[in-house]
Amino acid sequence: MLFWLLLLNSLLLIPAIALPGAMPWLSIEAIALWALLCLLPRRGRQNRFTITLAVIYSSLAFLVLVDALVRESLGRGLNLYLEAGLLGAAWNLLETNLGSVIAVLTLLLLVGFLTSLGWLFHVCLKRIQYHSSAGFGKPLLFVSGLVMAGAITPFIGSPALAFMANQASLMTYTHQTTEAFVEQLQNQPEASRTAQPLTQLAGRDVILGFIESYGISTLTDDRYRMLINQRLELMEQELDSAGLTIVTGRLQSPVQGGQSWLGHLSVLSGQWIENQLAYETLLSSNYPTLVDDFRGTGHKTVAVMPAITRAWPEGRLLRYEYIYDHDNMGYRGPAFNWVTMPDQYTWRWLQQLRERTPEPLLVELALISSHAPWVPVLPVLADWEAIGDGEVFERWRGAGEAPASLWRDTERVRDHYGKAIDYALNVASNFATRYVEENTLMIILGDHQPAPLITGENASPDVIVHIISGDPGLVTPFLSGELPGFQPGTRPDLQATGAPMNQLRPFLHKHFGNP
Repeated sequence: MLFWLLLLNSLLLIPAIALPGAMPWLSIEAIALWALLCLLPRRGRQNRFTITLAVIYSSLAFLVLVDALVRESLGRGLNLYLEAGLLGAAWNLLETNLGSVIAVLTLLLLVGFLTSLGWLFHVCLKRIQYHSSAGFGKPLLFVSGLVMAGAITPFIGSPALAFMANQASLMTYTHQTTEAFVEQLQNQPEASRTAQPLTQLAGRDVILGFIESYGISTLTDDRYRMLINQRLELMEQELDSAGLTIVTGRLQSPVQGGQSWLGHLSVLSGQWIENQLAYETLLSSNYPTLVDDFRGTGHKTVAVMPAITRAWPEGRLLRYEYIYDHDNMGYRGPAFNWVTMPDQYTWRWLQQLRERTPEPLLVELALISSHAPWVPVLPVLADWEAIGDGEVFERWRGAGEAPASLWRDTERVRDHYGKAIDYALNVASNFATRYVEENTLMIILGDHQPAPLITGENASPDVIVHIISGDPGLVTPFLSGELPGFQPGTRPDLQATGAPMNQLRPFLHKHFGNP
């Protein structure tokens, strides 16, 4: 009897993993369920009751597991109000990195695990009921009340109910903040609700390149600092030799570990887009973004999205004139796990697009070679003209170990992350030295920090931003001090705190808009 009661108590303490504070020793729910089992008739409905409780418990255990995964990947806890819309993206990431067969097997193992956990919970209830006298019921209810009164101590708690109450609170809060965001958009000044041409950038190509997971931790974390500092030092020398000017700073991203599109839209819109609801709200509001600003300046507006392999209606809502994704970028080489094509191909393809487009371009470029699982990390080809349709990368088909193998060793995962960022910066620098001139403003920035697995807990949300041009006049405004942390060269001020990403659009309006 004592064994089954202790096991039931242990199972009901599991939700405490997803809650702040120390884990209690005693679950109020365990005592309350014991009392209910004693009061339950010995025949009739008891089996249905325990099975129902087991199903509820399995569902709760699943949510606790999802909470742990969300914390490790996105640096925040589970929010059911937000997470439902991410199921498709999560499955796509799992399938691409592990393959369809292993992904399905993983889900089957998960279902098996949760079923086993529910069965164990059901058995606990049945054994406790079998060994308990019906006369225990009312005294145990009294004891439950006393235990509940003792919940003010750290040793007694109600993890299951607290977890569900926390989710209910998060749903209410998220709904309220979404309504407040809608009202905020509606109450913006008239000038903010119309596109504002950036006349001082007329006739110039503007490249807004997001490097996946390029966060400030690459320079503040001892595990990456030496490698990335060496790359940035070499990058500064190469750009200087090519007659280019570079200023580097930092901006605060609204997300960590994933959901890159929220960082992208924060930059484009000048609004703080911290969750999927805010993202969808803004897209459906017809609110103007940098895409509209540059189209009003005479630019062809282009999205280059090599990771997009399905329909992307958001691109139409952003009003891009041209959207290039995996299917229409002419790539004939192999994919590398989640990475559909290497960054070097994407940069070379972009240059070919520039060469055949007479009008100035605004390009939003989503670079993906530094996206998890960070294997394999390719070398940078010296001959850019030989890249062609990407078949040159066939020699690396199947290179590197399987992600499932690499990710068993956290330190090796971190090592690969650093090398992937090094590759991404190397390719971007190579592109700039070859193809950026005084008629180009190139803004290279991270979309967010990588997951807490890579950065550790409580890392700064800042990303690194490089401003590059052959015209020093296009770079100098970033040294005005209005955006903290910017300074000449390839390294940001590590003592400053970056301004939020959404400050970039109003900054561009002020310095490159109508005089």
